[in-house]
Amino acid sequence: MLHFAPLGSGSSGNSALVCHGETRILVDAGLSAKQLCERLLKLEVEADSLTAILLTHEHGDHVRGLDVFCRKRQIPVYTTTHTGAVVREGLKSTVSWHFFEAGDVFRIGEIEILSFPVPHDAIDPVGYRFGCGGSVLGVLSDVGHVTRLITERLRGVDTLFTEANYDETMLMNDIKRPWSTKQRISNRHGHLSNGQAAELVSEIAGPNLHRVVLGHLSDDCNASALAVETISASLHGQGRTGVIVECASRHEPMPLRPVSLR
Repeated sequence: MLHFAPLGSGSSGNSALVCHGETRILVDAGLSAKQLCERLLKLEVEADSLTAILLTHEHGDHVRGLDVFCRKRQIPVYTTTHTGAVVREGLKSTVSWHFFEAGDVFRIGEIEILSFPVPHDAIDPVGYRFGCGGSVLGVLSDVGHVTRLITERLRGVDTLFTEANYDETMLMNDIKRPWSTKQRISNRHGHLSNGQAAELVSEIAGPNLHRVVLGHLSDDCNASALAVETISASLHGQGRTGVIVECASRHEPMPLRPVSLR
């Protein structure tokens, strides 16, 4: 069965672990190499035991630790051709690249991975659907709006990790950010609000959905309790009161938990 744990999620760095048996995939490496190793150890996983690193896009908070992390480790890095072309320019390490195109299906060890394009202000951002042993995990990182394709690819997952970056009212009332930054965050290639995340969860929720993990929450323009309440209220409106909704932390890994209850 698949297991999943965010190592950390926020503007300061993003990374998560997907496992099945001896197959261990690090999704993004936006934390420092030191933090990646320390947080993996908290989950009783040695950094050298990773099967692969899988990237969603090239932004620093998703790849910042990749160069140093790969200097002493020959871990294959999977990414789209366009994202890889950008990331490799900033690396000094020798990396074993495995390129694919958005929309491709491929396997890493025992895990089948379906990639799909997402709208975000990056060169070629993607989301993922992981499947193995009858359990299905959806991972949707930075994304500006939910497309029909995203909904189709994530429908019926057992566990969903999705961005819930900001509360619309808190963003509009924020005095630290100029209007241009607020527009970039909230536009169709920016980030998802709590409300947009709630609509997505309600749309893709099937009978097997039992857990939703929210990530990339803004420190200034969101709050964990508010994000959880927004998504939970949407699910409760559908009579789905048994779904666990929780937020990933910036500073600590979440426990490594089964993706499915089956």
